[in-house]
Amino acid sequence: MLKGRLGLETARIPQGDRHGLLWLGRGRLYVEDGTLRFATSGTASMVKGDYGIPFQMLSCILLEPGSTVSHDAFRILARHGVGMVAIGEGGVRLYASMPAGPDASKLARAQVRAWADAEGVRIRVARKMYAWRLGEVLGSTQIEVLRGMEGARAKATYKLLAEKFGIDWHGRRYDRQDPASDDVPNQAINHASTAVVAAAEVAVATAGAVPQLGFIHEDSAIAFPLDIADIFRDSVTVPAAFAAARQVSQGSIDPLERVVRRLVASEIRRLQVIPNMIDRIKELFDDDDGSGHK
Repeated sequence: MLKGRLGLETARIPQGDRHGLLWLGRGRLYVEDGTLRFATSGTASMVKGDYGIPFQMLSCILLEPGSTVSHDAFRILARHGVGMVAIGEGGVRLYASMPAGPDASKLARAQVRAWADAEGVRIRVARKMYAWRLGEVLGSTQIEVLRGMEGARAKATYKLLAEKFGIDWHGRRYDRQDPASDDVPNQAINHASTAVVAAAEVAVATAGAVPQLGFIHEDSAIAFPLDIADIFRDSVTVPAAFAAARQVSQGSIDPLERVVRRLVASEIRRLQVIPNMIDRIKELFDDDDGSGHK
């Protein structure tokens, strides 16, 4: 461990994962004598204390609720190219990020080249994402056909998961004008989708990809995060939604949205969803982060 004014020798917080993500919550991020520090009242994953932060080893700090940041902390992170993302607990919301991705444009340029090749690489990227989610490569090279095939598979998956969780399921419905009119399982899926998309926004911002350029979704300013979130729909979004619906049906005193948010946040941390999303983003465009990982 390096010694000196950065205070690295006093650091007691391990790097969150191999991407250099560090989760901090319920505390104050500040600078003292050139050292970035975090004083926390304690969280489920961090004992109360005042810690030196080895920021030069990090790619991004994920700042959870109950935290404040000094101007000096912003300055020192920006100067050293360390990102900071203000998130909801467990990564279920994205409120702000800085700087916009890593200090390199390689991945973003690869994404733009793939997206611009509408009849070639773009469709291959879409097929790869569908293959990750469905477990097989779909045969069509038409995006509309792929969407239809995925929709049919999704109906079967919803039915199977509903049976697994003991949910009375009557099909996927979503009234954008009046979402509260949907039944409890559908409302739960809506809330869970919002949370997982937020995690995907964190991953896209951290990786330095372009959120507007989606390969399955279009038009939305977060089209690419929507693409990435869908990869985890069957493994995270729907199971968490149905688990929350079951809790509420059994008499949970908390409102449905809160129950869903907590369950999704727990799964995001337990399954390392955000680091896995970053891996998927890099793999889509065969980007090497310089450490031997893709």
